[in-house]
Amino acid sequence: MSSLRSIDLSLVDEIFRGGERGYILDFSNRTFSDFFVRELDIDIDAPQYAVDGISKGKRLRCFLGQVDDGTAARTLRVLWEHREALRSADTADPMPRAAGQIAALIARLQGSALPAPVNVVAAPILDAIDFARLRDRLVSIRDTEPHQRGFAFERFLTEMFDAFRLNPREPFRLAGEQIDGSFEHGGEIYLVEAKWLNRRISQAELHTFEGKIGQKAAWARGLFVSFGGFTKEGLQAFGRGKRTIALEGRDLYEALDRGIGIDHVIAAKARHAAETGAVFAPLADLFP
Repeated sequence: MSSLRSIDLSLVDEIFRGGERGYILDFSNRTFSDFFVRELDIDIDAPQYAVDGISKGKRLRCFLGQVDDGTAARTLRVLWEHREALRSADTADPMPRAAGQIAALIARLQGSALPAPVNVVAAPILDAIDFARLRDRLVSIRDTEPHQRGFAFERFLTEMFDAFRLNPREPFRLAGEQIDGSFEHGGEIYLVEAKWLNRRISQAELHTFEGKIGQKAAWARGLFVSFGGFTKEGLQAFGRGKRTIALEGRDLYEALDRGIGIDHVIAAKARHAAETGAVFAPLADLFP
């Protein structure tokens, strides 16, 4: 058990609170869990850390109270680095003493750290993703009856997003308009339009989808997936600086064939769009 006292935990809660009690920085439940897996290889969702409640704040306090001092120090360090990454360099810290307070707390914990972790629940080992099976599932849709291919493609995308832990949601309808699903990636929510057609997508369909995204929350993004690809003229006419990024069937096939995670493909396309304004870049350019 760590040597953190109630006053220390109250300080941690104040420094890392994300707007109101129970919230931690900018994390959703999913990204909070993913952060602990990625940065610390720890399962923060383990039942022993939820004995005082399931909110992110209560789980963090419970976790810090149970683990050894070294683990607590590492956790506070990565949370502090994330907090500072969120704050603009030219924005004053609303808690000017926080840097010194958290540094002193980490130093004290490190000074009494044990050689081995205590009460730490390691993150679960995920099953290896079967890239070849997903690739072959994608190819097999070609043999599906034409009127069933669209639904089969949507089901494939849901399965693929789930395999890469993107928390997919299946198709839903709002006020007469159809969205083919959604998923979460890097703390962002993407709405999905999926098309399996024997032609390339034109600017009109891209503009229609962008219009749907524009009617949602300002932070929503769009992913337009066209198995047949997009016309060059359509992409040019669609323009730059949109909230939509585009993915074509060849991108999917090549990524799965080469063992490139779809989460990495989406991240690369989103970064390319942010840097250039272009809605589409082929996978071969992003992963040469």
